[in-house]
Amino acid sequence: MSIIGVALVLFLLGILGIIVVHARKLSTYFKEQIELQVILKDSTAQDKAEALQTTIQQQPFAKSVNYISKDQAAKEFKKDFGEDFISILKYNPLYSSIDFKANANYVNEDSLNAIEQQLLSHPIVKEVYYQRSLVHKLDKNINRLGLIVLATSILLGLVVIVLIDNTIRLAMFSNRFLIKTMQMVGATRWFIAKPFDLRSILNGFLSAVLAIVGLIALMSYARNQLPQLRTLADPQSMILLFVLIIFLGICISLFSTHRSVIRYLKMRLDDLY
Repeated sequence: MSIIGVALVLFLLGILGIIVVHARKLSTYFKEQIELQVILKDSTAQDKAEALQTTIQQQPFAKSVNYISKDQAAKEFKKDFGEDFISILKYNPLYSSIDFKANANYVNEDSLNAIEQQLLSHPIVKEVYYQRSLVHKLDKNINRLGLIVLATSILLGLVVIVLIDNTIRLAMFSNRFLIKTMQMVGATRWFIAKPFDLRSILNGFLSAVLAIVGLIALMSYARNQLPQLRTLADPQSMILLFVLIIFLGICISLFSTHRSVIRYLKMRLDDLY
């Protein structure tokens, strides 16, 4: 029962870990969907535009870069809005541009402002456009969400430690007379604690494995119900999370068991009743 109890607590902790991992991936996904348009001057030759495209591609902030010519921009406008404005105006008022998406680490107000100033210093660049209000809201909401998740993680971490400690102490309560009897016949503290400690390591490992199996089953069910979650998959982070669950299961179980054994060894026989 103690193994199952500890497994349930670790399962709850694992759910929080999954939320943290997927929230980070979701944040990265949204940030990397923001597109920046480097609008070029009307007189820009195509070779110079392609040279600038190559330069942007070589920058660490660029994730994907695409050159849009004036003719291509007109075709996309007609496709999106269904209007052939060139036949009416007799000329193409659109500008060629280099559209790119930045890596998530650079999608914040300070970094994008620096990137904008760097691009504007190029002689063929007319303007750099991106949704500044969206970037501001995204930064603000992500920071707020990060604080909420951090506070929740700390609180749940403390709850997990207390619950596991209490579960193991209750399980050890039935062994208090056995522990005291071994002490009374001359066994050393290390000799008495050793089998309990070894058992606690095994129990902690089994609890963690049960929790991990439950988490894998939960994730499989969630991905079957919402296939979009597959795009947020991060195997490396999930492996680290599972290793952390195993480590916590073993360490907390060992600490609580050893502390309970020492506590009963220090108690008087009458107090055990």
